[in-house]
Amino acid sequence: MTPEELTERLADYLKRATGAPSVRVEGLRRLTGGASREIWSFDAVVQRDGGEETMPLVLRMDPRGGPMATERSLEFKLLKAACAEGVKVPEVKFGGDESLESPFFIMERIEGETIARRLLRDEQYAETRRVLPEQLAGILARIHRIPIEKYGLEGLPSAPPGRPPAEGEVKKYEQVYRMIAPEPHPVFELTFRWLAARMPPGGERALVHGDYRIGNVIFGPEGARSILDWELAHIGDPMEDLGWICVRSWRFGGSLPVGGIGEREPFFRAYEAAGGHPVDVERVRFWEVFGNVRWGIICISQARTYLDGRSKSVELASIGRRISETEWELLNLMEGT
Repeated sequence: MTPEELTERLADYLKRATGAPSVRVEGLRRLTGGASREIWSFDAVVQRDGGEETMPLVLRMDPRGGPMATERSLEFKLLKAACAEGVKVPEVKFGGDESLESPFFIMERIEGETIARRLLRDEQYAETRRVLPEQLAGILARIHRIPIEKYGLEGLPSAPPGRPPAEGEVKKYEQVYRMIAPEPHPVFELTFRWLAARMPPGGERALVHGDYRIGNVIFGPEGARSILDWELAHIGDPMEDLGWICVRSWRFGGSLPVGGIGEREPFFRAYEAAGGHPVDVERVRFWEVFGNVRWGIICISQARTYLDGRSKSVELASIGRRISETEWELLNLMEGT
């Protein structure tokens, strides 16, 4: 579907969804990022009562024929629940139908910055760097307290009853690794043994964002404005999100462990103070190790896409070069334990 066709279909859909006599779609452009979704920014100019209202919106749409991590209507329900519970997320506006030949929904567009290197280096974000770790801890605590049953989110991926959430996550990524790795990676083999020997038992389960990190946060000079990319959300161990945000790759060259801008201990204290679950430091460390091997396996997957000729993207090829970074970090994390 060309951008011109998408513009026309969006306008027709929004006219029906709003009941307005006329809707124009302006400034449609595809946004970068979101590899598992097509993401488009646009303005909807809605004619009402002799006047016009401009709505800044974002379209999130499944790529046609592509497998999805979270079913579209469930992600829509999840975002509505997060918004209702006071989490900083874009407000979802319209649920979508068959108009675009692929599942979609439309949400408000929140202006701001997402590029990590600007957060870490630009002087205008000096105050952001100071306040953001505590803000992110508070937002994460609120996410983990979203009532799953209240909002009908039981359909999210979850470990079988009675089994530790970590067990299923480790098994899933180990299976992926053995299917796609084009060459041996002894560090990953060592890591899987390390994880198996330290598997945390089942405990408190919560809504887990699944990709909570710098890069999925819209921020401004005052700090966090919105949390993005919920397609990996699932029901699991809340310590998983605390470990993932500490993965070295999400520091983007920063020296501090929490997203390159914060220390672990103050972040954990702020999370607990905001109503989060009691932090088990060893469980968080387990999930940080797992997060690094998980990202390493994702790097292999991206590289295979290029090596197998399914994409000519130089970005995918370059991501494959980052596998060695995860191996080095894993050796450091596991040393002496």
